[in-house]
Amino acid sequence: MAVRKFKPVTPGQRNKIISAFDDITCSVPEKSLLQPLRKTGGRNNTGKMTMRYIGGGHKRMYRVIDFLRDKDKYKATVKTIEYDPNRSARIALVVYEDGEKRYIIAPKGIKVGQVIASGPGVAPEIGNTLPLSEIPLGTDVHNIELKPGKGAAMARSAGCYAQLTAREGNHAILRLPSGETRMVLVTCRATVGVVSNPDHNLESHGKAGRRRWLGRRPRNRGVVMNPVDHPMGGGEGRASGGHPRSRKGIPAKGYKTRHPKKASNKLIIERRKK
Repeated sequence: MAVRKFKPVTPGQRNKIISAFDDITCSVPEKSLLQPLRKTGGRNNTGKMTMRYIGGGHKRMYRVIDFLRDKDKYKATVKTIEYDPNRSARIALVVYEDGEKRYIIAPKGIKVGQVIASGPGVAPEIGNTLPLSEIPLGTDVHNIELKPGKGAAMARSAGCYAQLTAREGNHAILRLPSGETRMVLVTCRATVGVVSNPDHNLESHGKAGRRRWLGRRPRNRGVVMNPVDHPMGGGEGRASGGHPRSRKGIPAKGYKTRHPKKASNKLIIERRKK
């Protein structure tokens, strides 16, 4: 996987860096795994704007992803590697031995025709899903469950992975992409390997219009607003705005927003790096 850097033939191409899409093997999605995706424009059910800077964008269909990987009795063969407009990672269409088709998050290095499996007793190879109790220490994993049987919740975006560092009793110790070290039950499942499309962070849109295609409207800073609109607004000339904070007045740097009595605090060994 690589990225394409364009010659500055036009202003929009001067800083444009996009994926080469050389890993994509199919341009038409599986119709049976598509669902409609309604746009909200940032409005809630009463029509009030609750999220700013959202609107427009190209029409999309949602690809139903199998985050459970609970079909243990059958092996699956990778049929295609596809682009998903709803996430940064690539997705893979797999066909099980009984004919069922499912989409999964494609790991880095997975190939068309490769056979994958899930469940206890499966070999810890790229693309296979198995309990953390059976994965060798030091292995890079993704699509990690937080509760057994609930489905993957962590390390799902492009290039992400967590490292299985140790096991203590009923818990496995994972070093997450954020730098946090935490415990997860060994009965939770994870997929071996790194999420595909690791060069996603190198991409650059190059022009504002490309952001609009993705459904993102222009953002304006708090310091350029009026005092009625933002705590950092107002002042004569180019005022600095004081301490950085959100529109509702919550400080942006160093202010802890995590609840001190949250149940999962006891599972976190080391907090993420600031």
